[in-house]
Amino acid sequence: MYERFYGFKVKPFALLPQEEFMFLSRQHSNALALLTYSLHNRAMFCVVCGDIGTGKTTLLRYLLSQHEAHIVVGMITSTTGGFDELLSWMLTEFGLDYRGLDKIGMQQALVTFLRRLEIQGKRAVLVIDEAQALAPQVLEELRLFSNVNAGRTMLLQTILVGQLALRDTLRRPDMRQLAQRVAVDYLLTPLGRDQTEEYIRHRLAIAGSGRDDIFTVDACEAIFTASGGVPRVINLLCDTALAYGYADQALTIDSTTVFEVLADKQREAAG
Repeated sequence: MYERFYGFKVKPFALLPQEEFMFLSRQHSNALALLTYSLHNRAMFCVVCGDIGTGKTTLLRYLLSQHEAHIVVGMITSTTGGFDELLSWMLTEFGLDYRGLDKIGMQQALVTFLRRLEIQGKRAVLVIDEAQALAPQVLEELRLFSNVNAGRTMLLQTILVGQLALRDTLRRPDMRQLAQRVAVDYLLTPLGRDQTEEYIRHRLAIAGSGRDDIFTVDACEAIFTASGGVPRVINLLCDTALAYGYADQALTIDSTTVFEVLADKQREAAG
């Protein structure tokens, strides 16, 4: 709606993860560096946690968009069932048929696939997003399954990405053996005040407006205060503010527009 008015080639503040808009804050750069290092060194488990909307999935998609051709990725968005269900998702993501197989059969099929990849000079990486939904027993069975190896070579690497509850689960006494196998355990935190302004201007530039002054400094300040630096909330506020600006035919978004957005959202919530 407002894209043409502000000169955007694409919408700058979509709510869905967009790896092409990846903003490498200090936190995200550190997480990316650690994950990349761990992938190259075949770490058994990596864990990235963060509150809702802190950019975990975007970071993950950015990482995987750059993976090398010899790495075969299976990505599971969310699963809440038992290990049988997780196995069926794993087989599906790696392009294998699980139909008609029991639990042992699915594990055997997966091991055969992993060993075949090793012979071909390839390796598999399993990514589980929203991993806080996995029960402790499922995580423990995943650990036991991940012990499969060919000599000293790790056949399956696993990246667990989830909300803060995942960290709490991994710190339980009965999760000690899994925790000891985690090479990377990184906590993504919200953006700071200056980072929020940089994030907004970064996304404006990627969207192709050719202007970095669409949002004033005081507008960025108001957005930081209201969002707490959480990227998803920043996107929501910026997107709505641009819609309001377009309605007013305003070439610049200032704090007045942001406060109007916030007031309307408060009324909607109350009402």
